[in-house]
Amino acid sequence: MKPQSKVLLIEDDLSIVAGLKKELQSEGYDVAIALRGDEGLAAALDQSFDVVITDLKMPGLSGLDLVARLHGARPKLPILLVTAYGTTETAIEATKRGAFDYVLKPFDMAELLDLVAKAVACNRLASESIEVGTAQSAQTAIIGNSRAMQAVYKEIGRLAASAVTVLIRGETGTGKELVARALYQHSTRAGQPFIVVNCAAIPETLLESELFGHERGSFTGAHLRRLGRFEQANGGTIFLDEIGDMTPGTQVKLLRVLQEKYIQRVGGNEKIPVDVRVLAATHRDLEKAMQEQQFREDLFYRLSAVTITLPPLNQRSEDIPDVVKYFMQRSSAELGQSSPAIQPEAISFLQGQQWRGNVRELENVVRQSLLLARGYAVGLEHVQEAVLRNRRPVLTADQTIAAYFTELLARAQSGEVEGVRARMIEDMERELFTRAFELAQGNQAKAARWLGVTRTTMREKLTSFGARPASGKAET
Repeated sequence: MKPQSKVLLIEDDLSIVAGLKKELQSEGYDVAIALRGDEGLAAALDQSFDVVITDLKMPGLSGLDLVARLHGARPKLPILLVTAYGTTETAIEATKRGAFDYVLKPFDMAELLDLVAKAVACNRLASESIEVGTAQSAQTAIIGNSRAMQAVYKEIGRLAASAVTVLIRGETGTGKELVARALYQHSTRAGQPFIVVNCAAIPETLLESELFGHERGSFTGAHLRRLGRFEQANGGTIFLDEIGDMTPGTQVKLLRVLQEKYIQRVGGNEKIPVDVRVLAATHRDLEKAMQEQQFREDLFYRLSAVTITLPPLNQRSEDIPDVVKYFMQRSSAELGQSSPAIQPEAISFLQGQQWRGNVRELENVVRQSLLLARGYAVGLEHVQEAVLRNRRPVLTADQTIAAYFTELLARAQSGEVEGVRARMIEDMERELFTRAFELAQGNQAKAARWLGVTRTTMREKLTSFGARPASGKAET
């Protein structure tokens, strides 16, 4: 299992410390406390944390000075500043000195917890090492030594050190986010923030605010000024995943950022300069989208000056044995199992499958196979059952519930499936839990609140469905 995320809380108000510590621990965080600014700085420099939450006014060292010194020493560590003094000068100064974001007292606990989860996810993505080829021990890796993947590795090496914008193309599940992270980690900006934005997972009414921030009162519910992801990524790299889902209006503003190197918050007139390398990815046919006037031609050419195209898994079946063994090693550790063997005929069966979901689908099948094998060697029957479970029909966007029921009952009538009611419930839960998890951008606590279940239930369901209950996805 993955270790708990570690939060350092620097606050001299004991009532706030007690309440916030309790809430953070209930969300599964390991919380350390410092009551003085200088003590907090020393702890943050001496130990490893995923996020730091600090007050503005404290004995020993002010929050702004702490932000500046800690960001200078550990620029990838997200720092959240909590303050009752929400002046424009404080906000600007906090951002200039390297704060990931700031929250005004009295704060909304749910909003703060969501911000902590987002900061932890950014830190993990920036810090988790990406290996290429055949990885034996890496937590996250791009696996494969086929000729097609060797060409991808060469492109990563050729482009990593430059500041050029890169468009990463490929089918869903081929590993586009991993390529983006490899480009970041081998760049001269590797010591700076790495921010990921899934353009498809954020409602279009909120995407502009998410990217560029907003001013207080700029729209209903905008009670505070909020920093955008471009400001948080200043000096570093931003990865815009599923950019083909971006609305035309937001495309115009992104084009301006790429051309003029500044952003404007929603509802604001101030031009804020940003130094950010942009990496983008999509599985969509952007050329077709341009013909249908759904994607701007000028933005396409600005993004696609340099392109890396990832091959689908079906075009590199020789890599499947290495990919399977890697996922077995990683998933067995997450499931608390010793790494079992897999029979050669099971590998051969997997090599003969059509992987429409690519590497991500194969990962789900491997996880299901391990659960079915219960710690013993994974055999042909286990992978066959896992493939069947992974590919049985679920309700799609263009399918009515009645059509789904008809199809499922037809399969029962032909003897293909049994226990239709249980299958239907599992299919619906799989869709509901995984979609909520994706829309919450990997924030289990938020997704659990939406569904009205406990965080433990959320984690157990995601594990049983073969999803990764973590702060982000391994492949895009």
